[in-house]
Parts: sequence; structure tokens; C-alpha cells
Amino acid sequence: MDKQNVSDAEVSIKSEISPVWIVPIIAVLVGCWMLFQYFNNRGPEITLILPDASGIEAGKTAIKSKNVHVGTITDVALSENYEYIIAKAQIDKKASRMINTETQFWVVEPHIGTDGISGLETILSGSYIELKPGKSSESQLKFDVLDTPPVAGPDTKGIRVVVSHNKANQLNVGEPVLHHGFVVGRVEKTSFDYQKKEGKYQLFIFAPYDGLIFEKTQFWLSSGIDVKFGANGLDVNFASIESILTGGVSFDVAESIKPGLQIKENLQEYTLYDNYDAVLQGKYTTSIEYVLLFEESVRGLRKGAPVEYRGVRIGTVGTVPLQIRMDKDGKVSNRIPILIKLEIERVSEVFRAVNAEAFAERVKLQMGEGLRATLKTGNLLTGALFVDINFYEDEETYEPREFDGYPVFPVVAGGLTEIQNQITDFLTKINELPLDATIANLNGSLASLDTTLKSVDQLMGSEGAKALPQDLSDTMKQLEATLESYDDDSDAYKQLISASEELEHVLKELRPLIKVLNDKPNALVFGSEVEEDPIPVKGVE
Repeated sequence: MDKQNVSDAEVSIKSEISPVWIVPIIAVLVGCWMLFQYFNNRGPEITLILPDASGIEAGKTAIKSKNVHVGTITDVALSENYEYIIAKAQIDKKASRMINTETQFWVVEPHIGTDGISGLETILSGSYIELKPGKSSESQLKFDVLDTPPVAGPDTKGIRVVVSHNKANQLNVGEPVLHHGFVVGRVEKTSFDYQKKEGKYQLFIFAPYDGLIFEKTQFWLSSGIDVKFGANGLDVNFASIESILTGGVSFDVAESIKPGLQIKENLQEYTLYDNYDAVLQGKYTTSIEYVLLFEESVRGLRKGAPVEYRGVRIGTVGTVPLQIRMDKDGKVSNRIPILIKLEIERVSEVFRAVNAEAFAERVKLQMGEGLRATLKTGNLLTGALFVDINFYEDEETYEPREFDGYPVFPVVAGGLTEIQNQITDFLTKINELPLDATIANLNGSLASLDTTLKSVDQLMGSEGAKALPQDLSDTMKQLEATLESYDDDSDAYKQLISASEELEHVLKELRPLIKVLNDKPNALVFGSEVEEDPIPVKGVE
């Protein structure tokens, strides 16, 4: 019985976990949980392209949006061609929805410019990258970091236009766009078209000022200070303080021009003019070209100078000068060709509406009536010239001709040139005078005069000349005594009066005798007949 019980017994082994393994297991579980949380909270990894790595450090440089941390730079490396920097950034999961095709990045660092001081908070904390979220639904993981903060985001209301200029570096990003001196936009992008060799500038006009952009809107460079010195004096115009410091661009619809339809589509292209005067010139598109052949100097005449008719501007000087001709012997022509444009739109503003053909025929007809062009001084201080057109009498008959395919407009010498010619003729006549012989004769005359003066001096030094003043004094005293003897109370004066009265009485007595002798000279010999008194006709019966 006991043996059977012993044989039926089973041996069981008891397994127990040692407390030593509890801590490692917990650590592994916590690590797995943390790894899960890391990957679960990890956002997208993006690539940023920068021109350089100034102020950017892997593991330290933060990515912020409105000063809230949303990511970190994890790696910084050079590109394969060493031309730019490739930076890897880890974005937080909560900020992953900010990353799309419209997202923008730029580096924030201390900056001092005309628009003020910015980025002072980075002096202690270091530079960081600002993120501006986009609203697009399309994903994107590679971005170009901007040099400056964007002028306007994708959601900013307004309109973008593109202006072109024949020179580059006329505008910089961030410079103001003005309308009547008020800032209504900013320069957003700049580029250069090497094929067309012109600068391209993208402008953003903020709403509601985007409603000011029309088909005929004109853009021009604004220097901030516009100084003009003309016949009316000094004219100075000031724009905004910002445009004075940085420059900018202004826009408006030119005078007397219909604006056209409002532009609502982005990236409409316009021409960027140098100034507002160039804008006014640009609106005159129809013109008639003539060549002026001047024999006088054209110094002071510049391209763009006005062409006026009795003070009214009707055109513009085009080219100064055209190609000067040379004859077969290689002698340069003494006539300077100048190209001018008579602008039909200008003529229509001051005269009745005309077309180009009718205006050309009228000008040709009036050339035969004495219509001529001449150079006149527009500013005495600068010596600037302009072309004046007017009628002149007693001019030679005009014969139509051409110069390099352009009709020739007859000219007359300017008033200043005529004065110069008269002065030249006068000086020529003076040079032709026999001045040498005249001076020799004058020297001889002066020598003779000197001899005469010496003789006079000798004469005046003689004893007789010295006594002459005393003799004259004695003579004057004798004359004075004689005159005093004929005073009113003197006897001589009374006798003179009495003799005069007797002489007058005798003359009265002799008057009848003198009359008879005048009528009959022989009366003293033959006597005179007594004439009877005449009897009136009516008294005879």
C-alpha cells in the first residue's frame, strides 16, 4: 500500500520570476511608449534651401510662427555643387497642417534699414526661421528661404502687376508703391530679362487700392524730391519721407487720357518710366518727323527739348544730331541735321482735331508762306535751347526736299546767331582798318602838339606875357570909369537924351519930303504936281 502510494506520486517544479527583472522590463516598456509617442508626435521633415548658413546651427536654430516654436533645424550641409545650403528641419506634428505649397520661410536676424530696426530679439537668442503658413491643400516638403519677409501672403487681398524698365537695379524689394504720395503697395520681386535686356519688377497693390489699376495706368520712378527749374521759376515737389530715403514707384492715369477698363487679373505688364514728364511724352503716339539743317551751333539743344509754335508746344526734339554727311572729298558738311517730331495729339489739344495726313499737307503749304524753324534760348542760366516755329517775311521760296528719307523743314538763323554775326562783322571791319598808319599819324600829331605846348610855355614865361594880366586890369578899370560917366544923373547922359529928342523931331519933319521923293525922284528939279482929291463915283451926277 505504501509502495503503491509512493509510485503514484508526481514530482512538480515551481517556477518564479525574480524581482531583479522587474525594473528592466518597466524600462523597456517606458522606452517603447516614448518611442511610440515620438514617432506619433513627429511631424514632417522638410528641406530648406538657403544662400548661406549665417546664424543657422543644427539642433539649435528654431523655426517659429508668430513667435511660437513649431520646429527645429536638424542638419545643415552644402549642396553638391557648393552653391547653396541644404538644411533639414523637423516640424512638430501640430504644425504639420501649416506645410503646403503656399508656405513661406525667411530668416529673422537683426536688421537696420530705412524702414526701421527689426529683429532685436535675436541679439541674445540668435537667429531663427520664421514660418508663414499657407492655406493650400497640396503638400510640399522642399522650400526656398526668402531673403526678406514677403510683402504679401497668398491670402492678402490685392493685385499683382509687373512693370519693366530698360535698366536693372531701379527698384528693390520692399520699396513703396505710391498713388498721389500715399503708400498703397510694395515692390514684391525683382528680376532681369537677359533676352530683352530689361529689368522686371513685380508690384503688389493692397486692397482696396487695387481698384485704381486700369488699362491706361502709367507707372514711373519716384525719387521723393522732384525739382524743376523753368520759365516760371523753381518748382519743388516732395513725396513721402520713405520715398525720399529709399525711392519707389508711383502710378496714375495721365492727364487727358481715358483710364479704360479696370484690371482684375494678376501680373498685367506695364512700362516703367523714368519720371512723370516721360509719362506725358509717352501718351503722344502719332507724330510727323522732320529734319532741321542748322548752320549754327546746336550746343544746348538736347533730346526731349520742346518744339513750340509761338509759345505753344506742338512737338519734341528727337535726335541730336542725325548722322552728319561728308562729301566725296571727305569734307564735313557745315549743316547739323536735327530730327524733330510734330505730335498730332498735342496739336489736337490746342487746335481743332486733325489727322496726320491733313496736318502734313497744311504744314507743307505754310512752308511756302514763310513758316520757318529757329533755335531760341529757353533758360539763360543753363543755356538750354528749344525749337521755335513761326512765320517770317521776306524769306526765300521753299522747295520741298528730303534728308535720309525725312522731309526737310526750312530754318532761319536765330536772333543770338545774328547778333554774333554782326559782332563778328564789326570786329572784321575794325581789323581791316589801317590802324598802324593811323597810330603813326597820331604819334606825329602828338609830337607836333608837344612842340606847340612847349612854345606856349616859353611864350607864357616871357616878360610881355607876365605883364599882360596887369594891362588887361587897367583897361577894364578905364572901361568901367567910362560907363560910370553915362549914369542917369550925369550931364553927358542928359545931353544924349536931348540930342535924341531933337533928332526924332527932325525925322518927323522930313517924312513928307521923303515920301515925295519916293513917289517922284525928280520933284526937286521939276517940282511936283498937285493932285486933286478923288471924288466918289456915286457922288457924280
